[in-house]
Amino acid sequence: MPIYAYRCSACGHAEDVLQKMSDPVLTTCTACNAATFVKQVTAPGFQLKGTGWYATDFKGNADSAPAPAPADAAPAAAPACGGGCGCH
Repeated sequence: MPIYAYRCSACGHAEDVLQKMSDPVLTTCTACNAATFVKQVTAPGFQLKGTGWYATDFKGNADSAPAPAPADAAPAAAPACGGGCGCH
């Protein structure tokens, strides 16, 4: 279940609440009972890692990125049939 951050605009009380995504948004402050409790926009608590898909890949060093293969490059290995049968 995700944790949502709430803040009361009347008294300034802040609270993190563990809720299901389908639960209704809380509107009443747990500290002052005012109807000014609003959900805050927060950063996610995880970071995606890997190669080739994320904004942090190859950051800062342009020559560390792999060079794209030329469009007219030959296949790396010949097919098992030898390539003379016309099936490829």
